Amino acid sequence: MTDHCSPTFAQLATELGFSCSNAGGLVEVRNPFALENWTLPVLELTIIVGSVLALVYAIVRLRRTGDPTNVVLWFGAAAYLFVIEPPLYFPAAFGIEDHVDTMFAHNVFTVDFLWGRLPLYIVAIYPLMATVAFEIVRMLGVFRRYGLVVGAACVGFVHHAFYEIFDQIGPQLRWWEWSTTNPLNQPMFDSVPLPSVVVFATLWPMSLALCVQYFVGRHADRGRRFTGIQLVWRTIVIGLLASLGTFILPLPATVLGMNSSTVRGAVYAVELAVVAVVAVVVLVRQWMRLREGPPDNYSNNFVRYYAVAYLGVMAVLWITALPDFLKAANGLTRNGDPVGNPWYTLACFVVAVLCVIATFTADVRRRDKSSDDTTDPSAVSDGAASSPANVR
Repeated sequence: MTDHCSPTFAQLATELGFSCSNAGGLVEVRNPFALENWTLPVLELTIIVGSVLALVYAIVRLRRTGDPTNVVLWFGAAAYLFVIEPPLYFPAAFGIEDHVDTMFAHNVFTVDFLWGRLPLYIVAIYPLMATVAFEIVRMLGVFRRYGLVVGAACVGFVHHAFYEIFDQIGPQLRWWEWSTTNPLNQPMFDSVPLPSVVVFATLWPMSLALCVQYFVGRHADRGRRFTGIQLVWRTIVIGLLASLGTFILPLPATVLGMNSSTVRGAVYAVELAVVAVVAVVVLVRQWMRLREGPPDNYSNNFVRYYAVAYLGVMAVLWITALPDFLKAANGLTRNGDPVGNPWYTLACFVVAVLCVIATFTADVRRRDKSSDDTTDPSAVSDGAASSPANVR
């Protein structure tokens, strides 16, 4: 695959410690104990196991309650991945090399696809993160009370918090390397391009959530059943439209910042701030409403507990990376690896932890009620209602 080893990718690969020209084929499997460092297989295991469990949960929920929202969300996120990522890996093959140079390179992991470009854990992280963010917002009843757009904005905000914890530490631990000279990555926010912080951490999951809820979620909430064909075409459309949304939502920054990365960064920051303000106000109000009023009837114990596990793993990785981080000079460790922003990461940790706590505490009345209920306990387990009309 040397014909697709662009100079930029070859340079990034060398900096990460592998050769572009020897990066395997369509699929390559490596010894997990022979990777760049021990954090790579830990990351892989955490993300891949979580993603598989999210898919299992989605299928079980569909079979038990007839609600396909989680299945469509999972596969819609995967569809989005395969629309967006390949052109970024092989711009020449898609005829866009004059407009889009290589933006980043992943390190090689235990399982890689596409000549070292696409680790398996990246395939898994899209649906896992989307599931965690969407389900936290869903458990808090935001879509039902505030509608599609506000609910989607809250999903984008929650996803941003969980994703940036991972995004800010990746370059230091050599999970990937950004091309800092690429204009599309400007301006940089310490070790992470600000466009990544806003577009891929916030706006794409917002776009995906909007499409999923519009095409499937709101109908499933009213008890509608879908055929297999209906779910397949809706999932494909969701993946395509979510990709289009990723182009449309950042347009203000793209257009206004066409000639200035400073202006582009400022507009990106404004977009992120708007989403954050809306989401914080709505999530806090809705949590208080659920605490004080009638309980919502949807919960997802898998997301609750796996979100805790994910945050625990990320906290361990950050703690072990702190010694090198604290000794960094001019934004680089002694090994020359760029470091992320610790205060921003801490803020994201706080938001993510509070969101998870909210899912445990917002339904106290529901759990109290269900413990005294003499009906079939399976009717309230994980929000699975006895009839599709009651499914959230």
